[in-house]
Amino acid sequence: MSVALTSTAVPTSTRSDKVRVMVVDDSVVIRGMISRWIGAEPDMEVVASLRTGLDAVNQLERINPDVAVLDIEMPDLDGISALPQLLAKKRDLVVIMASTLTRRNAEISLKALSLGASDYIPKPESTREATAAETFRHDLIQKIRHLGAKVRRSPVHTTASPPLAPGHDRPRPSIPAAAHTAPAQATRRSFGLLPPKVLMIGSSTGGPQALMTLVAEIGPVIDRFPVLITQHMPPTFTTILAEHLARTSKRPAHEGIDGESIRPGQIYLAPGGRHMRVARHGVDATIALDDGPPVNFCKPAVDPMFTSAIDVWQGSIMSVILTGMGSDGMRGGKDIVAAGGSVIAQDEATSVVWGMPGAAVNAGICAAVLPLNQIAPKLVRVFAGDRS
Repeated sequence: MSVALTSTAVPTSTRSDKVRVMVVDDSVVIRGMISRWIGAEPDMEVVASLRTGLDAVNQLERINPDVAVLDIEMPDLDGISALPQLLAKKRDLVVIMASTLTRRNAEISLKALSLGASDYIPKPESTREATAAETFRHDLIQKIRHLGAKVRRSPVHTTASPPLAPGHDRPRPSIPAAAHTAPAQATRRSFGLLPPKVLMIGSSTGGPQALMTLVAEIGPVIDRFPVLITQHMPPTFTTILAEHLARTSKRPAHEGIDGESIRPGQIYLAPGGRHMRVARHGVDATIALDDGPPVNFCKPAVDPMFTSAIDVWQGSIMSVILTGMGSDGMRGGKDIVAAGGSVIAQDEATSVVWGMPGAAVNAGICAAVLPLNQIAPKLVRVFAGDRS
């Protein structure tokens, strides 16, 4: 995810309210830099700065952090090996995997998400380059803030839990009912009257896991209609994600190519670092990649994809906004609804972060707000003609 810098107001905190962060990286330079950044924030604190994954596993219960920033490549015990051991000791620990932008590390980061990591962040190749370092700082602080705040609100916030038996999924911390009672009462719209001709999906934090769940269950939709996805993700990572989507859905999936025709039976993923829009070329709908500035502090962003599709499909658009920080997708969703299309949002309880879907719900543009496991069945019914 590419993020433009912006000032973010944060609440003042007492020491007991601060998000407790454990930094685990074999580079003393990286540990020191991240620790200084976190120490400058009023709502978080570094409670440990460790060199190896083994140190993190051995000291976790004593330190009791809310968030661990975990490097992938370390001596003694690397990040991907330490991850399940950390989560076995503290099931609600937020783990943010940190790695350089290589294909191998992108593969490992996505595997870490499937093993229970909450998010990932690409480290710049050189922290001496000011823009790269500042973007890394901004992204990391926002991830710690949003993910750490959620786990501290969770009623299952705990120090330790027994290891899981093989084959069992680790449950995510639940959200108190009061946390989503008010948004659940937000205005619901009817589904659009026109039959949808395309499915468009936007996601960010927690998105890769949610997308895998979704595409595995919407085969009947993919077979008859094109599916376009924007996931906030950097280059290389989107290449790997497209490959994973293809394996999971058992349908063709690839990064969008500028100028290519959009066809049913295909999944098109916005490539990292470029916006993916839709254009009309004769009778064909085509992919139009855009190297313009970030939108909603993101590149690729969901809003450009959503809004551009209206000129091609008018009101025959079904859009889905999945888990993610910020409000990307809300403005484009408004445009889709105004044109006669529909928006479905993931509910708060199953979202890693309820920023993007929550913004859509609170804007009153959603025809449905559903748990993740109910979105695919609903889409299959809608695309089959049921718009109730």
